[in-house]
Amino acid sequence: MKIKDKVAIITGAARGIGKAIAERYVKEGVKVVIADLNEAGAKAAASALGSNALGIKLDITEQASIDATIAATVAHFGSFDILVNNAGIFDLAPIVEITRESYRRVYAVNVEGLLFMLQAGAKQMIKQGRGGKIINLASQAGRRGEALVAVYCSSKAAVISLTQSAGLDLIKHHINVNAIAPGVMDNEHWDHVDSLFAKYEHLPLGEKKRIVGAAVPYGRMARPDEIGGLATFLASEDADYIVAQTYNIDGGNWMS
Repeated sequence: MKIKDKVAIITGAARGIGKAIAERYVKEGVKVVIADLNEAGAKAAASALGSNALGIKLDITEQASIDATIAATVAHFGSFDILVNNAGIFDLAPIVEITRESYRRVYAVNVEGLLFMLQAGAKQMIKQGRGGKIINLASQAGRRGEALVAVYCSSKAAVISLTQSAGLDLIKHHINVNAIAPGVMDNEHWDHVDSLFAKYEHLPLGEKKRIVGAAVPYGRMARPDEIGGLATFLASEDADYIVAQTYNIDGGNWMS
């Protein structure tokens, strides 16, 4: 319970990894803001967690929405200590079929949105004067290129790089910036990924997910709840001397 009574904002937390981290944080005694473009989903997820959770709409591509999320958090809970930048989207296509629209959409959320949410969170933490913890969700895809996944892979590589730069810059304010790079996840996100691979690799629905899961050294895909332990550690005082690092949770898929 080393993060008890802290206040956290988790972006993209109406479902998947973000929701699982929110559930773990509430168990640890954290007050949580579930911020998601899906306002109804955010409010439903918060309602299920009780009075220590608040669900609000966040469009991470709009600065006004980012600023309103920070303000609403402080107004409701009185402070702000932890930011989990989890919101992200996925697309894939062969290099010769990538569109500017797809590129801009992925980068607007995964890179630009994350950067300016991080910036707004850091400004509030600096204003409060007691430091804080920022955790970015990268991906094993950010560790390497993949033939059909150039835009998403490069966006997550950017998250790793931004984590390093922000971590080095903000530690003077006692703000620790680190990241988590999950491997393949058994959740709604991978159902979408599977459908795209099925289209381009001419596979039956579910087959790519089965193949990828079987190839993990651990023997299966990760569950969203398996990310919460590291997210809790990185938000705690035990991680005070950890700066600008990205940790893999991938069942042995990638070693770095």
